[in-house]
Amino acid sequence: MNIEQFKHIYFRLPILIRLFLTILLVMILFGTIIHFIEPSQFPTIFDGVWWAVVTGATVGYGDYVPLTVMGRIIGIILILTGGGLLTFYITQFAAATVQHENDLSQGKVAYKGNNHIILVGWNERTRILMDQILKHNSKAEIVLIDQTVTQMSYQHYPIHFIHGDPTDDYFLQKANIQVASKVVISADNHKSEKQADNQSILTVVAIRGNNNEVPIIVEIMTMAQIDNAIRAGASTILRPNDFMSTLLYQEVLKSKAKPFETVIHLLKDQHFHHFKIPEEFVEKPFIDVLYNLKLDDYLLLGILRKKDWIFNPNKDFLLQKEDILITSILWKP
Repeated sequence: MNIEQFKHIYFRLPILIRLFLTILLVMILFGTIIHFIEPSQFPTIFDGVWWAVVTGATVGYGDYVPLTVMGRIIGIILILTGGGLLTFYITQFAAATVQHENDLSQGKVAYKGNNHIILVGWNERTRILMDQILKHNSKAEIVLIDQTVTQMSYQHYPIHFIHGDPTDDYFLQKANIQVASKVVISADNHKSEKQADNQSILTVVAIRGNNNEVPIIVEIMTMAQIDNAIRAGASTILRPNDFMSTLLYQEVLKSKAKPFETVIHLLKDQHFHHFKIPEEFVEKPFIDVLYNLKLDDYLLLGILRKKDWIFNPNKDFLLQKEDILITSILWKP
C-alpha cells in the first residue's frame, strides 16, 4: 500500500476512529522506543506502552519511570504530543456523544433493528397507541416517521424518531422498512380529510414499493378513498369517522348505558381474535360453543358468515362449516 492509498483510506474514516488509531500508533511507538532505550526499567514493549499511555494521559502512576537523560527526553516529547492527542480524543468523544444524542432527537439517525413497528404520523392517536403497545410489551421496538415534528426526546418518548416525508423511499429505508413487522399510518390532522387520505394512500404505495409483505394498517377518513387504499396495498382499513359516528348514535339513543366508556374499556383490556370454526363445533348451537370456548378464556361474541356479521345470536343458533368465530380474550403482556 503506497502513501496515497493509505491517505485515501485513513481520511475517509470517522474522526473518532482516526484519533484512536493515531493515539494507538503513537503509544506503541513511544513504548517501543523507551523499551529499547531503557530495557532494565521497561522489560517488555507492553510495559513501555503502558508507561506511554499513563504518561500521555498525565495520570502518572510512577510504577515505570525513565532514569536516563534520553529516556526523560522521550518522556517530555510524549507529554507534549501524546497528552494533547489524548485530551483531544476525549473531547471529540464527548462531543460526538452529545451530537449523536442531538441527531437522535432530531430524527437524523437511521434505525438498524428489525421486527419493529413503524408509526407514520405523530398525533394524540399515535401517542396513545405507543403507550398501549409499550404497556403490553415493554420490549417492543417502535419507529416513528413524521415531518411535522422537528424534535423528539428519547427520554420522553422511548421510540426511534425519523424526521422526514414517509412517501420518500429515503426516509422509509432509514426506518429499515424492509424488515419491519407492521406499519400503522395515521391520518394527518393538519390537512383536510381528502388531502389526508391522498397522503395516506401515497404512503401505502411507497411502503409497498419497499416491502411487499409487511402488514399496513391505515386510517382512511372518507368512504370514497377506501377502495383506493385497498388497491394501493393496505392490509387493514380503519374508518375513524364511521366508528365515532356509531358511538355518537349510541350516545344519543342511550338510556342508562355508557356505550363510549364500555367500548373504550373493551378495546383497552381485550384482544379480538377471528378464526375458522373447528370441526367439532360445526352444527352445534351457539350456547354450547360459547361454553366450550370460555373454558379456554375465549369469549364468543358472534360469527362472520360470508359477509354478514352476526353478534349475540339466539342460544340455539346453529353454527355452520364456513363460519368465522369472533372472540375476545384478555390481553396477556
